[in-house]
Amino acid sequence: MAKYLLKTCCGCGSLRTGTIIAGISAILLSIAGIIVIFCARVDVRTIVFDWLPKWIVQIIIVLNLCMTIILSIVMIMGVLRRNWYLMIPWVILGGMLIFGLLVSILWNAINFYIEGYPLNATLWLVCGLISFVIYCYMWYVSFSYFANLREEHNKGAYSRDPFRRERI
Repeated sequence: MAKYLLKTCCGCGSLRTGTIIAGISAILLSIAGIIVIFCARVDVRTIVFDWLPKWIVQIIIVLNLCMTIILSIVMIMGVLRRNWYLMIPWVILGGMLIFGLLVSILWNAINFYIEGYPLNATLWLVCGLISFVIYCYMWYVSFSYFANLREEHNKGAYSRDPFRRERI
C-alpha cells in the first residue's frame, strides 16, 4: 500500500505541512460558509428532503460545518502530536465528502442547464470540478500522512526512525 502514497505535498512541502494546511483551510472555508449562509441571500436546498423549510436546512448545514471545524481541530491536534487515532474521523469524513461534493456539483450544474442558465451551469461545472480536484488532492495528502503515521506506529520501537520516536 505504501507505494501508492504521496511522499511530499505539492512536490516540495512535507506531508505534515500539507495536512495542517488542509485542516486550516477546512476550518476557514467552514467559517466562510457559515457567514455566507447567515449574511447572504442564498437559496439553500437539499436533494432528498426538498420539502423542509429553508431555516431548518440552514441549521442542518451550519451544524455540519461546525462538525467539520471540530474534526479539523482534532485532526490538527493529531498531526501536531503525531497521533494517528485523532486523524481517523477527519480522514473518514473527507472520504465521504468527496462523493457528496461530486454529486452536489453535478446536481447543480444539471439543474442550471435544465432551468435554462447555461453560463451558470458551465461556470458551476468548471469551478466545481477544479475545487473537487484540489479537495481530492488535499485529502490524499492527509491520508498519506495518516497512513505513514499508522505504519510508523505499528513498527517496533527499534525499527522506527530515530528522529521521530515518541516521547515517553
